[in-house]
Amino acid sequence: MTFPFVARLFPGLSPRAATAVLAIAGVGVWMRIHNAASYPPDWGFDATFNWSYIARLGRDFSLPHPAASWATADPPLYFYASALLLRACEALGSQATALLAVPLLGSAAGLGIVAIAVAFARRSAPDDPQRALLAGGLLLFLPAHIYMSVMVNEEIVCAFFTALALYALTAPTADSDPAAAGGGWRRAVRVGLPAGLAVLTKLTGALVVVNAAATLAIEGLRERRVGRAVTQIAVLGAAAMLAGGWYFARNQVLYGYIQPFGLPAHQIMFELPPGERSLLDFVVVPLATFTDPQLLNPDLLRSVWGGTYATLWFDGHRSFLPLESVGVNRLGTAVLVLALLPSAAFALGLLRGVRRVLVSPSGPDVALILCCALTLGGYATFNARNPWYTVVKGTSLLAMCLPFAWYASGELIAWSRRGRRAALCIWLSLALLAAGSTAASTFGLAFEKTEVAGLPWQQAEP
Repeated sequence: MTFPFVARLFPGLSPRAATAVLAIAGVGVWMRIHNAASYPPDWGFDATFNWSYIARLGRDFSLPHPAASWATADPPLYFYASALLLRACEALGSQATALLAVPLLGSAAGLGIVAIAVAFARRSAPDDPQRALLAGGLLLFLPAHIYMSVMVNEEIVCAFFTALALYALTAPTADSDPAAAGGGWRRAVRVGLPAGLAVLTKLTGALVVVNAAATLAIEGLRERRVGRAVTQIAVLGAAAMLAGGWYFARNQVLYGYIQPFGLPAHQIMFELPPGERSLLDFVVVPLATFTDPQLLNPDLLRSVWGGTYATLWFDGHRSFLPLESVGVNRLGTAVLVLALLPSAAFALGLLRGVRRVLVSPSGPDVALILCCALTLGGYATFNARNPWYTVVKGTSLLAMCLPFAWYASGELIAWSRRGRRAALCIWLSLALLAAGSTAASTFGLAFEKTEVAGLPWQQAEP
């Protein structure tokens, strides 16, 4: 059987390879659809509160006071889109259908990120279709990406708009390109609109605007076109404000703040462990990261990066998997050890990108590296100021999907081309990782979860 459209997208693929690509992609899509249909809709990070906000908007679509409830402090784009789905299902006579439609909204956004990563790799390395396929596959089987694709939460939608803005920001902008005419303002609009939508989805989307402005400023200094850079940044800011910044301006005018903090609805957070952070929490990565990957393990409870790794590549919060199971721990150990390979590839690829930028700050590296620096820096700062285990989530790093897929795929492809043994080791390890991720991230496939999602934090050691 042949697949002409796959051959057109990825020239040089044999019919057998095209079949394998479609089969692997089918598994990734099936996982997300299965999870949307079977994962309890009120499970997951803040899902109960988010459903409450969606239902409230679905009644009359009027924005409530930001301090009205747990979720109303968040920007409203995701919640409005979900409320529209809810109303559409009601109009069709089946309100219960929204319990599937809303999770599928996140799944669609997640698959959109995968498509953007593949398109970015095809554009940046047109002679290496294998790299583009691997870039997509790394995200398709990334556990944090799979988990957030089904949870009723805005994180994956914000990551989609972030990837879209980065894709536009890193597009070639030669002077001969008509799109670069008018001081590059068209490019600024193409970046600013999705960046603004990221802001309207989650406050951390503001980092995308900062990233884009800094990238344009660096380009202007490098090319000695400061005036053009100022114009682009102004247009970028205006587009982002038009798409999403208006909501925070509205908060400032009506309520006297951009984003409320310390709301009464959130006071229970102060009871969560560990309750404080030290410098060691950002340095130590305990063995329990691999041997008992759940965040209430006494050794892992305080480790920010150990907990982040355990929740990026596995279910460290036990949202999908049972709490007590030898099999779960063994699967977690296997997945987390295998995940060291793409993690190391990403780290090395990122370092090579930094070196290229230091030599000549051109190409996509500036924007991708700034994305990583701002995301990791913001995440570390947030954890320092909010010392609770629930804040430690690898899903908060999904804004880095595009740089992760690009840099990790480049190194992995290079390593696999060092000979047959190297290729066998690389591809076998990645295949086992994908299989382990599928088992850990497909709800009810390998393990039955009888207790509610989450960890019993009231029993945690002080």
